[in-house]
Formats: sequence, C-alpha cells, structure tokens
Amino acid sequence: MSEITFLEAIREGITEEMERDENVFCLGEDIGAFGGAFKVTDGLHARFGDSRVIDTPIAEAGIVGAAAGAAHYGMRPVVEMQFIDFVSCAYDMLTNYVATARYRAFLPCPIVVRGPSGGYVRGGPFHSQNPEAAFLHTPGLKIAYPATAEDAKGMIKAAIRDDDPVLFFEHKYLYRRIKGTMPPGDHVVPLGVARTAREGTHLSIITYAATVWKSLEAAELLAAEGISVEVIDLRTLLPLDDSAIVATVKKTNRVLVVHEDTVTGGVGGEITARINELCFEWLDAPVRRVAAHDVPLPYAPPLEDFVLPQTSDIVRACRWLAAY
Repeated sequence: MSEITFLEAIREGITEEMERDENVFCLGEDIGAFGGAFKVTDGLHARFGDSRVIDTPIAEAGIVGAAAGAAHYGMRPVVEMQFIDFVSCAYDMLTNYVATARYRAFLPCPIVVRGPSGGYVRGGPFHSQNPEAAFLHTPGLKIAYPATAEDAKGMIKAAIRDDDPVLFFEHKYLYRRIKGTMPPGDHVVPLGVARTAREGTHLSIITYAATVWKSLEAAELLAAEGISVEVIDLRTLLPLDDSAIVATVKKTNRVLVVHEDTVTGGVGGEITARINELCFEWLDAPVRRVAAHDVPLPYAPPLEDFVLPQTSDIVRACRWLAAY
C-alpha cells in the first residue's frame, strides 16, 4: 500500500463516507469545481455532482444554519470553513443552536464543521488561529484535532457517523508534510480516545495536532541525554480522555502540556486542572505548559517562530521537569 498525505487521507475518508451513505453531502465556500482553498475536496464535485458538493456564499453562520436544518431532516452535512479562523462568524449558531438542539427539542444535529487551522505557515493573524478552546466549554459539541494521516482519515469518518455535531480541526502545516499508510478496510478511529505516540518513563508530554511532531522531535533529542519522554496525542479535545491522562501521570509523575494556542485560556489550563483534581498525589513536580505567547500571530517569520512553540522550548521545559 502506498503512503498518502494528511490532506489526501481526509479527502479519502470523506469520499468513502459519501459512497457509503447517500445522506452525506458537503457544503462550503469554493469547495465545488475549485476543490477548496487547499484542495481537500478536489474531485468530489465531478464525482458526486452539484446536489452533494455545494458551493455557498461567504456566510459562515448561514452555512452552519443550513447544515443544521438539513441534519434535522436526516442528512449528514460536512461543512468546510475556508479557514477555521472564520468559524467565529458562526459561533452563535454553533453554541446556541447546533450544540443545544438535541437537548432543547430532541432534534438530531449530526453535522461536521471542518477546516484548516494553525500556524507555522506564515499566514498572519487571520489565517493561523487555533480557536478550539473557545468551544471547549460548550456541552453538546465534540472537538477532534488529529496529528497523523491515519487518524485524519479514521477520525473524519467517525465524525461524519457521529450523531452529535463535531468540530474537526485540520492543521494546515500537516496537510502535505505528513504521510501515512492507511489500514485496510473500513478504517474508523473512535472519538474521545487518546493514543500513546511514544513510550517513556521519566516524564510525559500531553499534546495534540502539529505540536505532537515537535514533541516527538524533543523526545528524540532528550533520549540522547538519558531522559525518557512519553508523548500522549490527545486526538480529541472534547471529550478529553481522562483515563489516558491519569495513566500517564501515574506512570511518569511529571507532566508537560504542549499546545499551539495561546497559553492563557488554552486547553492546557483545563488539562492541568484535571491532573490536579484526579491525580495530584502522583505528581513529583508542578505541571508545566508550553504554548504560544498571548499575542496575535505575527506575519514576519522570525516573530512567528518566537511566538509559537518550538522544539527547543519543549526541550528546555522537559529538562526543567526532569531536574525538579
């Protein structure tokens, strides 16, 4: 079997679900004949036609609202945000309507809202955001953020089949840089289950998305110094896999949380609080965080590199933890 890119894995997963279930359809800005801003939906319009790959106006709230209405009638819409930064335009629709529809009115709302996210690509402040934490406290939503091509395919398939709304973040830095060989058959990766990306004994890094790869690089460098680092890839942020978090804390007794979003109000704060509540007695050092600085992401490459977490930042924090 040949390797495919992270981007191609997402496309393959969507294609398989559209073939499997005629109720699955895509809608978004320029996703039809153009194939999307990053070509994730390239070829789908020619294959499935106008009725199942629908170009929309630039109106994120309207797109999500239309998807919700279709979902109430038994369809399974897959919405593309041209950049996930602009999901904020649909924040009210997602949090006050989509996330609460089942609770308020017993209305099913199985929609997927997916799109390119993250930095490291010199996109500036409006095309590099990681707004996952803005939705983390919204009951009724699920949040997926894969790091590998295999998970990208398996999790998009799981998201489309899920009976609740799923926000599916696709880190654009990984689109064409990361490749994987897809398992045979119907490859579905369940939401809400973390994975151990690297075994270790001295300390744990809990992370997700692009910083999984930077954490693995750091772990490799630290291994040469005799520091054994375990790397946990959360994969899903809502719900968090508490059992995986507790297990790694009990195993290594030292934890570093790494994410690309800003440190203040980021997912790392929630993870740290859960570690404090669930397994404080197993800690031999304070929980540390490595995340972006609390500033809009600069366009200039040297400044972007300074603001975003780098492998050297992770190595430095791990050394501090190991020596504590």
